[in-house]
Amino acid sequence: MSARPRLYFSFRSPYSWLAVQRLREAVPDLFTRMDLQPYWDPDERSAAALAARGGEFHYVQMSRAKHLYMLLDTKRLAQRQNLSMAWPIDRDPWWELPHLAWLAARREGLAEALYDALVQARWGRGEDICQPDTVRRAAKEAGLAPETAVLAAESASIRQEGVDCLYRAYLDDIFGIPYLKLGRHRFWGLERVDAFLEVWQAGDDRPVVTESARLTPPYDLDTPGGCG
Repeated sequence: MSARPRLYFSFRSPYSWLAVQRLREAVPDLFTRMDLQPYWDPDERSAAALAARGGEFHYVQMSRAKHLYMLLDTKRLAQRQNLSMAWPIDRDPWWELPHLAWLAARREGLAEALYDALVQARWGRGEDICQPDTVRRAAKEAGLAPETAVLAAESASIRQEGVDCLYRAYLDDIFGIPYLKLGRHRFWGLERVDAFLEVWQAGDDRPVVTESARLTPPYDLDTPGGCG
């Protein structure tokens, strides 16, 4: 049986936004053909629950220099995709709010609609999607009850689902966004989306199932560094 691709995305990342745009150009029904998993910086409550499961958050915060580079880079990349872009200002962001709202929308079959409404608010208009009023407007646009969206982080079951997503990301060694996984193949970053599409379209989604693969992680044992 063919594996379903898994896409880790984040409403925070402009590269995630651009990657999903590129994927949907090639696969218009992306939201029904792939498993989308939200990935975000957890708050203290989610981080504690993740740690209790034995997981951790692999992502390392970027430097100011890298952030400034991203401002220029993503503008350039958006222009190449014929997209207009407004850079939002995140003041004291709480990423649970949009990501758990998205999980609530997914339960009601509105995952794609709320995704579109949130990215249009963030990257199309430069709005702060970590503010309840912004999420309410996006939810209304998507056909989701606004209070269902903004109160998702108060739902124990949605919180648990969110921790499940972060734990799955931990098990998949996710360290950056966007990240695509298909069988034995892994693709990190916007620039590898086309490589993913080539592998997916070729049907090469075989998992690694050899005995040695079960016993030995497929990584070198050197220390990090050297490759940027």
